[in-house]
Amino acid sequence: MDDRLKFVSYDGEYPNRCSGKLILNLDGKNIEFPEYCLSSGGSVSFDNDWNENVTEGDWTISEFPKDFPEELKSEAERLVNDNISKGCCGGCV
Repeated sequence: MDDRLKFVSYDGEYPNRCSGKLILNLDGKNIEFPEYCLSSGGSVSFDNDWNENVTEGDWTISEFPKDFPEELKSEAERLVNDNISKGCCGGCV
């Protein structure tokens, strides 16, 4: 855990949880992440009767702001997974 980095907010919600705005605070300054920066580790599938089956999984950050410290990227993902409900919500299906 690195005290330099803190979770501020995320506004993605069902039915498109992965399309929100992520804001983390680095060294006292709010950093806004690029739009659609989160990728769900979950998935959506359908059975033979077209019933939806949603599995949840950890988030990964697919795009970081320019000049974001490499050594803090895994800590950023930990903060995301500690503070945002797990994906996949199935909204993109």
